[in-house]
Amino acid sequence: MVPTDADVRAAAAAVEDPTLRRGLGELGMVRSVRSGRRQASVVVALPVEGWPAADELVDLVVRSVGTVAGVGEVKVELLTMTDPEREELHRRLALGAGGEPVAPAPGGGARGHAHGPGGPPAPLGHEAGRPNRFMAPGSRTRVVGISSGKGGVGKSSVTVNLAVALAARGHDVGLLDADVYGFSVPKMLGVTRGPVAVDDLLVPPVVHGVRCLSMGFFVPDEQPVIWRGPMLHKALEQFLVDSYWGEPDFLLIDMPPGTGDVTLSLGQYLPRTEIVVVTTPQAAAQRVAQRSAYAAKKLKLAVRGVVENLSWFTGDDGTRYELFGSGGGQELADDLEVPLLARIPLVPAVRVGGDTGTPVRVADSGGEAALAFDALATRLEELGPARIYRRELNVR
Repeated sequence: MVPTDADVRAAAAAVEDPTLRRGLGELGMVRSVRSGRRQASVVVALPVEGWPAADELVDLVVRSVGTVAGVGEVKVELLTMTDPEREELHRRLALGAGGEPVAPAPGGGARGHAHGPGGPPAPLGHEAGRPNRFMAPGSRTRVVGISSGKGGVGKSSVTVNLAVALAARGHDVGLLDADVYGFSVPKMLGVTRGPVAVDDLLVPPVVHGVRCLSMGFFVPDEQPVIWRGPMLHKALEQFLVDSYWGEPDFLLIDMPPGTGDVTLSLGQYLPRTEIVVVTTPQAAAQRVAQRSAYAAKKLKLAVRGVVENLSWFTGDDGTRYELFGSGGGQELADDLEVPLLARIPLVPAVRVGGDTGTPVRVADSGGEAALAFDALATRLEELGPARIYRRELNVR
């Protein structure tokens, strides 16, 4: 049996690009196919040079086309998109949640290129009116801000491992590192390359099934970010609006500690954000975390629950040692009238994973801490999205 060009194209078009997580046919990346006796060749047009996961993409195409009846050998050629092809891809990626096309920013040009860590952000196109798709009526994304009253309670570790746990459960997950002054998520997640740019649209890297954006991609580790509130607000707006997040089930936001400008910006720009508060069992930490929760409530952000981190350490003899006291998480949850979603044990592998870029949910998926993060992901799923009641939305 001789395979047909139509069968080969259909098999190649069905392959999902690992970075964009959409089919090659939908993205216009299958430029041409040719079939013959027991042979098939496919030309795939990559958006830019240095496109991430290109080797993985080739393997996926070979496997998919190899299932077509009569195909014994598959050849894949990778080329770079022409300017018109890239402009069309940009148009498709920039569709809002309601399906309305958004024009590229004026003067954005058609030059795509890749950014490594430390490279500059791409030109941004919010001035062209690109919508905030996460707040669109048709958006399916639950935006969850992970907050704490102070640093040092393991908020970023909780955020990273929760993101990986949700992705392991089959969810499409995005992670925005909004801790602009103390960014740490890229290293903790194990990101080895920065985002790429398709014209003026940033495409976040995907690691462990999680898309990630952070200020850490654009400034050296040793360089401090010394910004006032308006610049922070604009940076968050650009990361949210001028980036391709797709349609994730969850967008987790690693918020900076305290109740400052980023919290105010989220209240203004993402009013449907759900807040999860991280604290430790220590009474002093619980009182500080309470302030961040009250700040969220004042901004009409729904506080959904509390996570108690560093709850106990399990010794070699199986005894649990509560090194930081006990009861702080439950007391905070009771005060806020929300559930205690999880208690996360103190496990050295969490710290090691954060330093090496292999989250404990990946490094020790059956361990005590990983199971606690799985349980947290389950509880967050069970809660369902928050219902937001605002006086200005009442129908009279």
